[in-house]
Amino acid sequence: MSYPVRFEADYVERRSRLTTLLRLILVIPAALLLYLYAIVAGIVIVIAWFAIVITGRYPAGLYNFVAGYTRCLVRVTSYALLLCDPYPPLGGSPDDSYPVRMRFDGPLERYSRARTLFRIILAIPIAVLRYVLGLLLEVCAVGAWFVILAIGKLPRGLFDVMVLASSYTARSDAYLFLLTETYPPFQEPPPAGAGPASPVTAAAPPPPTA
Repeated sequence: MSYPVRFEADYVERRSRLTTLLRLILVIPAALLLYLYAIVAGIVIVIAWFAIVITGRYPAGLYNFVAGYTRCLVRVTSYALLLCDPYPPLGGSPDDSYPVRMRFDGPLERYSRARTLFRIILAIPIAVLRYVLGLLLEVCAVGAWFVILAIGKLPRGLFDVMVLASSYTARSDAYLFLLTETYPPFQEPPPAGAGPASPVTAAAPPPPTA
């Protein structure tokens, strides 16, 4: 059984030197929107926390809003850290055409009030590992920046490490945002019946772009 929150990333070897060089400037509009999105999402998560503790349910409207914020967060972060080249969609709606995607199974029928009440304490080990992997991701992004500027390509090995760190970060955020109450696995197992393809890069790579 797969984890109820899934991260997918398509590998594209060829990268744009120009947009890579200017990435931290280009991402500013998306980052500003994400900042405003995060303020509202924080309020919604607090409301959802009270709703679950009181009723044992995560209202679908709140769940969908937080899931949308998580998608936006992942897409903007992936663009900023060179996991992909296309500019991120400015919103939280699903977009199967974007090379980095988040998929959610939807709210559970019932949530554990106790697990939600003590979520901050239960999440401490996750937060520590998330911090370490975040540092790894930033180091890899700096390395990717130099490599792409030099050869116009992102090596598959470096991409896979970045996906590993990004996917755990995304799943841990979903846990912290109450979208799931199951501890996030370090590496998501492949779906049942899947072949030997990489478990963290679910979709086949699209044709190389200039």
